[in-house]
Amino acid sequence: MTDGTEPERASFTRLPAMVGQTIAGCLCLAVLTYFGFELQLSLTSISFLDLMLVFCMALFCGFWQASVTSLLAVACLDYFFTQPLFHFTITNPEDWISLVTFEGAAVVISRLSAKELRSAREAAIHRTAMEQLYELSRNSLLLDLREAPGKQLVLLIQRIFSLQSVALFDANLEREDHAGEWGDGQDEVAKKCYCQEGPADGLPKSMMARILPTAHGPAGAMVIRGQVTPLVMDALASLAAIAIDRYQSFEKEERAENAQKSEQLRAAVMDSLAHEFKTPLTSVQTASSGLLEFGGLNANQTELVTIIDEETGRMNALCTRLLMTAKLEPGKMPFGCEQVTVTNLLDELIENCKRPGETSRFRVSVEDPELTVCVDRGLVATILTQYIDNARKYSTAGTPIEIGARRSYNEALFSVHNFGPTIPLDDRERIFDRFYRSPDHSSAVAGTGIGLSVVRKAATAHHGHVWVVSDVNEGTTFFLSIPIDGRKS
Repeated sequence: MTDGTEPERASFTRLPAMVGQTIAGCLCLAVLTYFGFELQLSLTSISFLDLMLVFCMALFCGFWQASVTSLLAVACLDYFFTQPLFHFTITNPEDWISLVTFEGAAVVISRLSAKELRSAREAAIHRTAMEQLYELSRNSLLLDLREAPGKQLVLLIQRIFSLQSVALFDANLEREDHAGEWGDGQDEVAKKCYCQEGPADGLPKSMMARILPTAHGPAGAMVIRGQVTPLVMDALASLAAIAIDRYQSFEKEERAENAQKSEQLRAAVMDSLAHEFKTPLTSVQTASSGLLEFGGLNANQTELVTIIDEETGRMNALCTRLLMTAKLEPGKMPFGCEQVTVTNLLDELIENCKRPGETSRFRVSVEDPELTVCVDRGLVATILTQYIDNARKYSTAGTPIEIGARRSYNEALFSVHNFGPTIPLDDRERIFDRFYRSPDHSSAVAGTGIGLSVVRKAATAHHGHVWVVSDVNEGTTFFLSIPIDGRKS
């Protein structure tokens, strides 16, 4: 955007050139008149020469220069080449026709010339702008994405487009970068434009502002001081938005890659520790079981050895889960597939999972008693056992645990429902991540955050899905869906 005084300054700048061009045209007319009079050229010949001069003035100089030259040409023709000579007599109709012809030629030619010059000037400006935008887009692809893009962009834009100053606000990073000179009170001019979703109040006419558009909403705002067209300003805003979006995508990918590497390292360490713990734990459990089997212990000794045996068994099971998570990594899992009757599988699980006094707590519902699935029996049993164990730990004491299974199109859908504390919406996906535990329940119930990660990996191995629905009134239900015919998805 340019200042409103620019056309006035341009007119004052061009005035000396216009005067000089007019004087030059008059001198050329004087030379033509002198030689025409000396050579005694006819009125037709000298009129043609004067008309050509007017054409040249209109084509190369402008309307006003050509108008002055045409008026003088008519006066010279009347004074030196029409009877009576050396007198101004504009009463002759031929003189009026000559005047109108010369003026008409001056107007038409000057207008055509001005239009052509304006088109050529606009084409040159457009070509230059396209070259600058191409250079900016090429350089924006070479930005260092490990650093914030704002500072790099403002310096590029200022250098390529020769602007006085550039300001760019990145809404994601909440920072504003500047290039060039900015006055007092303009430190956050781009941020103000972003907050107001347009040019800030009191923005000078010499500045242009744009919101940076992306598919996910505004990414920030940019303000420049300099001479560019609105179309170029829109293109600058779009290129800046693309660069910021690329930086955000790169940042997310790098964060995900670092998280994956950290997860792999942590899994490797836990796998190694589980292997190392397995042997001594097995020895301790064997010894404690042997002591209980031999007998001869008093009540206190028997209680202590029983605690050792139970806790050792729990630690052994934990190590087994850790080792299973390593085996369930892609390409490492020995997948077996056998026809399993769902009713028999659930009955076996209930028998293994229930504790004394819990006989009536479990409620099993299977729509089709003949329903069979082709699965790895051990992995599916692990999934459902974990669901049942979670339901027991987190449910309200004395409330029922409902286990269901039914056919849904070409999949078998299992569910384990209980009443108890609800799972926050933000945690319903994350609880299936390894080692993650919901902050709302991590202190209330002991756990490691491993079990549900094993569940998801085992379900993925079957081309299945796991998810949870939790509501204050309806309770919490964990789901497992797996294809009935094995590995086919």
